[in-house]
Amino acid sequence: MSDLKEEEIRVFVDAVTHYFAQLTTDRPQVRGAYLGAGDVRPPSLGFSGLIPISGGFQGSVYVSAPRAMLRHLLVAAQESSQSDENLLDLVGEVANTIAGNARRFFGERMEIAVPVTIAGHADTIRPRCRTRPYIITVEWKGYTAQLVVDIDRKE
Repeated sequence: MSDLKEEEIRVFVDAVTHYFAQLTTDRPQVRGAYLGAGDVRPPSLGFSGLIPISGGFQGSVYVSAPRAMLRHLLVAAQESSQSDENLLDLVGEVANTIAGNARRFFGERMEIAVPVTIAGHADTIRPRCRTRPYIITVEWKGYTAQLVVDIDRKE
């Protein structure tokens, strides 16, 4: 397992910041990027979008956000329906956009799959390749979301 470099983690931080700024014109605050605890599941805040990663890399990238934050983002996107289906679509889109930006940085050896979305607390999400995935805490308009980067290069 090779650790990601600081500039590689920055790719994910920049991607999430850019996503919010483009959709809402309000930049989020990144409150920290840290390694998750070894045997503790990464956070699940209500709605999660997970992107499986393969090719020259393995693992996943996922976003977990509370319902209220996603509803606020739908309003910012001028979407009137705030159904669970639209909330799931949105969290999947956020995860997909972030993973797509990472793919542009890491190159075509990083293959990204379609998003898997989960409503409710995602007890089934576990680290796929790292015992301690990177967790990036994002705050926006008083809400907190988590971006979990659980990827590694295949040797």
